[in-house]
Amino acid sequence: MPIPTGGYREVAEDLAARIKSGEYAAGERLPTYNELSDLYDVSVTTVQRAIIVLQTRGLVVGLQGRGLWVAEDVPST
Repeated sequence: MPIPTGGYREVAEDLAARIKSGEYAAGERLPTYNELSDLYDVSVTTVQRAIIVLQTRGLVVGLQGRGLWVAEDVPST
């Protein structure tokens, strides 16, 4: 799967696809903001905005001081 570069929506859509495909499994910790920033070649701010989209969709849970995790019950939509 090619890695998109660009806006937060592209990053959010790619991460959502990876979650739904099982590449990032339920309950699995996601890479850090800095790692995602490097992976997608975008700013940390862009990654933060993408993560907000995923949290709103119920795909990702942020745990204070513990990182980002794929939600246990990933919505099918």
